[in-house]
Amino acid sequence: MEKKKILVIEDEQDTASYLTTLFEDNGYDALAAKDGDEGMEIAKGQSPDLITLDISMPEKSGLKALRELQEDAATAAIPVIIVTGVSEDLKSFIEKQKNLKPPAGHINKPIDTDDLLGQVKSLLA
Repeated sequence: MEKKKILVIEDEQDTASYLTTLFEDNGYDALAAKDGDEGMEIAKGQSPDLITLDISMPEKSGLKALRELQEDAATAAIPVIIVTGVSEDLKSFIEKQKNLKPPAGHINKPIDTDDLLGQVKSLLA
C-alpha cells in the first residue's frame, strides 16, 4: 500500500522540520515548502493527499495560498489543515472572507500532536 503524502507549507524551519518528522514517524511521506508560492508549485507537481498550511508567512500569506489552492482545479480537492499561532478566532475570520471556504481542519501553535495526527488520520481515512 502506498504511503499518503502530506505537504507542509511553513516558513519557520524548526516547525517545518518538526512537522515533516512527525508525519514520517507516523507512516506518511512528507514534503516541505517554505512559502505559499513554493507550496503551490509542489502541490501541483506532487499531488499530496493533504496539506498543512501556516497562516503568517512572508511573501504570500497562508490565506492567499488557501484561496489559490481552493481555486485551482489541480489542488481544490486536497484537504488543508491550517496550523497557526494567530490567536484570532480563525474560523469566524475565514467565514468573513469572500470566496474562501473553511479549511478541513485547524491546529493552534504550540501544536498538540495528538490533535493534529487525529485530524490527519480522519481526513485521510
